[in-house]
Amino acid sequence: MKTLLVRYIGAAMILAATAQTGLTQEAELQRVPSVTVATAEIAEVINRVPISGTLEPYREVLVYPQVTGFPIEDLMVDIGAQVAKGDILAQLNTDTLNAQVAQANAEYVRAQAGVRQAQSQIASTQASAGQALSVLERNQQLERSGNVTQAALDQATANSQTADAAAASAQDGLEVAKAQVLQAQAQLDIAQLNLDHATIKAPTSGIISARNAQMGAIATSGAEPLFRMIEGGVIEVKAEVVETALAQISLDDPAKVDLPGVGTIDGRVRLVAPTVDPTNRLGVVRLSLDGSSKLRTGIFAGGWIVTDQHEGLTVPTTAILTDANGDYLLEVLDNTLIRRDITPGLVWNDRREVLVGLNEGAVVIAKASAFFSDGDKVNPIPQKDVSE
Repeated sequence: MKTLLVRYIGAAMILAATAQTGLTQEAELQRVPSVTVATAEIAEVINRVPISGTLEPYREVLVYPQVTGFPIEDLMVDIGAQVAKGDILAQLNTDTLNAQVAQANAEYVRAQAGVRQAQSQIASTQASAGQALSVLERNQQLERSGNVTQAALDQATANSQTADAAAASAQDGLEVAKAQVLQAQAQLDIAQLNLDHATIKAPTSGIISARNAQMGAIATSGAEPLFRMIEGGVIEVKAEVVETALAQISLDDPAKVDLPGVGTIDGRVRLVAPTVDPTNRLGVVRLSLDGSSKLRTGIFAGGWIVTDQHEGLTVPTTAILTDANGDYLLEVLDNTLIRRDITPGLVWNDRREVLVGLNEGAVVIAKASAFFSDGDKVNPIPQKDVSE
């Protein structure tokens, strides 16, 4: 009986001690501050550069008349027309040009006749030179036998020399006639080329973006172009970026472009300007866009260029503090705060990347405050529990 009583008393004491310990721990938890904590997790991190700009042609083609001074007789296309290379855009009056071609052709025919005439002249002078040489040779033979006077021999010699000179001159005349043929051919080619240029054709395929040509107007090269074309119908974004972000952008970086009335279109960086405007400190970036029939030049374009996208260790942005010693956060280990000096990285979706100083799975204060310090006791409450 005595033994049972001792055991009963001992058990009661143990229960009392346990209860007292529980009460003590609960009291301690009530005395320390409660903090919201979050877990360091691997998540996607993206760096974006904002852009704003305007839609412009990738390459604009200006169509000027290549022959001037003639009225426009017909117009075959209007603004918005899609044309292929070589399609006729307009027609100039060709009456004068046709006459010029006919005149140049006649001159060419005349020059060819001159060549034939020169060739005949050569044949005639060569025959005369041969005959004069024969006479000279006979007189030379007679002179050796004493049957010809010196005067007759001198005359035969002079006649032979004159005939040779005439033959040489005729040969030069042939060369002149051939040169005149070449000159006439060039003039004929120019006249025919001018006639061909009276038909205004598309120098490339694309879309007619502007038309200044008017029926009856005199075609000139000093005024506005007759037509403006968007080569291939390709439209891109000409955007401006602050100089501090320009160095982050590389060719072929992906982009998201928001267009009024169209929506969001994917694009890529095609060109990064090597210079910055010294007045507004902005640099030009050109973005190629995925094809869309709704694109129009002049539309405002806003959006983002993605310069970096990767997986990294992240914590809530509010978990990171900065003091004179640098960036840090407070890890919770066994309800005790431990300062972790870190190297922060990119910010994305209210989370910030931690490059150095923290391990995956670590529990940190989600909303840190300078009132907390290394070694403080806290009552951690998971961030998910708080949201629930």
